[in-house]
Amino acid sequence: MAEMTDRSCKDFIEVLASKAPVPGGGGAAALVGAVGTALGDMVGSLTVGKKKYADVQDDVIRLQAEAKELEARFLELVQRDAKVFEPLSKAYGLPKETEEQKAHKDQVLEAAYKEACSVPMEIMECCGKAIVLIHEMEKIGSVIAISDAGCGAACCRAALTSASLNVFINTKSMKDREYADKLDARANELLDTYVPMCDEVFEKVLGRLK
Repeated sequence: MAEMTDRSCKDFIEVLASKAPVPGGGGAAALVGAVGTALGDMVGSLTVGKKKYADVQDDVIRLQAEAKELEARFLELVQRDAKVFEPLSKAYGLPKETEEQKAHKDQVLEAAYKEACSVPMEIMECCGKAIVLIHEMEKIGSVIAISDAGCGAACCRAALTSASLNVFINTKSMKDREYADKLDARANELLDTYVPMCDEVFEKVLGRLK
């Protein structure tokens, strides 16, 4: 499989819009998460080295280092989401004419659902870290980049909520309800924690711009 992140922006969007099974919502969420995190990183780039912000430079550099790691992780997850979804897309096409075939298909699908959930859950976890980072960066970063902090928060919010849908669509089909409920609970916890934080940053930035 060709690396999704090696495609041009135009090529990625064209494939995303096609009927090809990958990339899909999970890969798109990871890419948007990378964009949001990079915007937070950009705030740092516009802050470091400025005398006005000398007292927070160490904190900004630390946040930027964290952002770089998250950006790389998000891009890995774009590719990984495509990798884990392919087995699921193939499993849907398995025959189910006999009882043995039905049992085999159910077994394969169950494993594929669990694997397909793993990446969007990681995307959500990474979004949480990115949102905390942007929340901090908005407080101490350069005022000339305040809108970028708001944009970053908005992107990470979209990535977080989008990834959650890719969790829920798979947990809904799982027969192992205990496992599914555990994933749902964690996804809901991440939404409850970080969506309000994104909204706080966005509203604060909006208030400073109006």
